[in-house]
Amino acid sequence: MYANPAEAPQRAPVTLPQLREKKRKGEKIVVVTAYDASFAAQTDAAGIDVVLVGDSLGMVVQGQATTLPVTLDHMVYHSAAVARGLRSALLIADMPFMTYASPERAYEGAARLMGEGGAAMVKIEGAVWTNEIIARLSERDVPVCAHLGLTPQSVHKLGGYRVQGRDRVQADHLLREALNVAQAGAELLVLECVPAALAARITAEIPIPTIGIGAGVDCDGQVLVMYDLLGITPGKRPRFTKDFLVGRGSVVEALSAYASAVRSGEFPALEHSF
Repeated sequence: MYANPAEAPQRAPVTLPQLREKKRKGEKIVVVTAYDASFAAQTDAAGIDVVLVGDSLGMVVQGQATTLPVTLDHMVYHSAAVARGLRSALLIADMPFMTYASPERAYEGAARLMGEGGAAMVKIEGAVWTNEIIARLSERDVPVCAHLGLTPQSVHKLGGYRVQGRDRVQADHLLREALNVAQAGAELLVLECVPAALAARITAEIPIPTIGIGAGVDCDGQVLVMYDLLGITPGKRPRFTKDFLVGRGSVVEALSAYASAVRSGEFPALEHSF
């Protein structure tokens, strides 16, 4: 851990094969969101594996009520800013609402996020209809991170930000969706607000790494929104988050504590899970 990111030793860039190897070895993957170059540099200094430029920026940066108003231009801008602050962590960028409604739109959006935004991978939400999109992007060497469970872009259809997969029928359906996105070619899978037992089952049955947020400790890795991790998100903090800045003197110390807690299995604890 280094207070000044410029003093941190250069790490080799994190790659997708390395993340798959972490799953095989049972080593946890540490992921956090970032939206600008300064915070990105802090994540590298703390040894974070993966940085996600999430469309969560619509809520925590722009002050929107949902992620739906975020545009592709917004995501390209913030992804490029984060890319300029990173040296080692793998960079994933969200594809915003309706920017992957067809293969053609998905190609165009992914090309911008990777070409202009510097992302190494794009993330899309949902299953069934997205399987074709995942397969088409993968065929063209665009790495895809899938996202199941609570998918914020579907907030109106879901009726709010609710835990998904609580009953047997929903759980079996979610498992099938996870198997299908992996078969379609997804390289990673984010599981959001899913019962811990179900997330553990999915993690054991699919070949790609799972990244949990409100999905229990048995996922292959964890992700938190940077502003939640630092305790600066306005309003009520989600149950699955923890303020790692409390009792620490810098952002790098908070991020390092988060990384250590994830890698040791200390976080998430039972109180952060469903």
